[in-house]
Amino acid sequence: MDLFEYQARDLFAKHGVPVLAGEVIDTPEAAREITERLGGKSVVKAQVKVGGRGKAGGVKLAATPDEAVARATDILGMDIKGHTVHKVMLAETAPEILEEYYVSFLLDRANRTFLSIASVEGGMEIEEVAATRPEAVAKIAVDAIDGVDKAKAQEIVAAAKFPAEVADKVADVLVSLWEVFIKEDALLVEVNPLAKVASGDVIALDGKVSLDENAEFRHPEFEELHDKAAANPLEAAAKEKNLNYVKLDGEVGIIGNGAGLVMSTLDVVAYAGENHKGVKPANFLDIGGGASAEVMANGLEIILGDPDVKSVFVNVFGGITACDAVANGIVQALELLESKGEEVTKPLVVRLDGNNAELGRQILDDRNHPLVQRVDTMDGAADKAAELAAAAK
Repeated sequence: MDLFEYQARDLFAKHGVPVLAGEVIDTPEAAREITERLGGKSVVKAQVKVGGRGKAGGVKLAATPDEAVARATDILGMDIKGHTVHKVMLAETAPEILEEYYVSFLLDRANRTFLSIASVEGGMEIEEVAATRPEAVAKIAVDAIDGVDKAKAQEIVAAAKFPAEVADKVADVLVSLWEVFIKEDALLVEVNPLAKVASGDVIALDGKVSLDENAEFRHPEFEELHDKAAANPLEAAAKEKNLNYVKLDGEVGIIGNGAGLVMSTLDVVAYAGENHKGVKPANFLDIGGGASAEVMANGLEIILGDPDVKSVFVNVFGGITACDAVANGIVQALELLESKGEEVTKPLVVRLDGNNAELGRQILDDRNHPLVQRVDTMDGAADKAAELAAAAK
């Protein structure tokens, strides 16, 4: 889960990373009172989860409270790289900035460790610095057990060649930033720029944080960090039902048991769709090992509620949950939806294999639901689902 800048700033402040005062608003008029509290001037910053705000006009200096209202009016509602600005942060103006640095911690999946990236050339995208001046970017592996203490922080500072006069202060920031990374179960914490100001202090002027959603059970407070306004309504509804669902841009709804099988199903449907008007998978939905009637009904309800879906492919390999239980789940799910007044009008293609597959197939054949077609092979079922979706386009 990526955070807005103001949310990252709040986490930084919580763990002792030096930041400037700031408040977030969603109405322009509120900018006046906040700017007055900040000393009469402020920086008005669009809150969107994308870079390039400054170049797009999403960051403006306001020299007076009235000007802050005007700048907030200009920025709220802006479109920045496809992201609509619904909130702005009013931040305290920084003292004179002398130098800008870059520091971050992230999960290094390729090497199965944590990584620190630091550079004395901050204020721009680190990818650009790495591409044009790779010697200016220090990458230091961080042991998951040892973490980052003052000694490790000083190692990072030395590798990045920070000036001696700020070395200790940057090291202190790194220790605090590591605390954010670990205690908040983050996948990425980034400060760009970390600025040296006229007083000699270093301050985090901007921040980026990505949290591990798999750790939310340890952090009930994370619920408040979700951007509900931008959430896909189908994904939000699926989350409430504890379903692993991701909306995609396609026409064939997908239900499977197991992430690997669902990913494979997406591939075969995309391949089959090339022969049927280019139809594509409409979603990722993994119902896991428990394909009960309720779980199946919840899954079908989400998928059938997607107006883009023209057909549904249920692809199940029976293991712990046998195929007869899945078949009964499909039959009962359709009955549940109909009993709730939710008319099912889109065709379902079902492929069952594995434990008790023959019994499961027989249950579907005996039920003989007019919207359910059973196909025994994965490729054949994908082709049929794509054909049905193409016919309904």
